[in-house]
Amino acid sequence: MRTVIAGGHGQIALRLERLLAARGDEVAGIIRKAEQADDLREAGAEPVVLDLESASVDEVAERLRGADAAVFAAGAGPGSGAARKDTVDKSAAVLFADAAVQAGVRRFVIVSSMGADPRHQGDEIFDVYLRAKGEADAYVRGLDALDWTILRPGQLTDDAGTGLVRLEAHTGRGPIPRDDVAAVLAELVDTPATAGLTLELISGPAPVSVAVKSVAGN
Repeated sequence: MRTVIAGGHGQIALRLERLLAARGDEVAGIIRKAEQADDLREAGAEPVVLDLESASVDEVAERLRGADAAVFAAGAGPGSGAARKDTVDKSAAVLFADAAVQAGVRRFVIVSSMGADPRHQGDEIFDVYLRAKGEADAYVRGLDALDWTILRPGQLTDDAGTGLVRLEAHTGRGPIPRDDVAAVLAELVDTPATAGLTLELISGPAPVSVAVKSVAGN
């Protein structure tokens, strides 16, 4: 299986790349800076240098051709201003989804955020972020050509993963190690029966594979 990940140098993406490569999958990560390439190679991923803030749909689709799945894990990051919430968290996600449609990649997983909502009120940077993520999610939901799953993790931590999670339509707020987010993503990529679901994720009682099978109806 070949998976292409947008935001390939992000903390969750690097973890996901290691997991996919370790199970024998082919994985490529889209990055903005050539100097990030060695980190991806070390994780077992093929680096693809492409700036999603300036690339065309055709350029992104070219990188997606032949893939079995696409994962949007890019983000403007905590230090960025409101403008980049729009260009990365919203517009780059829309671009990546359109490119997946053009390239014929049906399986599409997007890493969103708990509380994402296009109608979210407020003028703080985080409010802008939640609106941008919500608008991206709404756009992806409208694409019939994609078998999409939206994952909305709770408060991200760098604690070691436990492999135990709560994955449901509504979990309530709570923390989740990035290790466990990556483990859930690796399962979701491989579980097209979760298509059409928007899922919240926090630490909980269920092993990752059991939690994913449960929401998939297995």
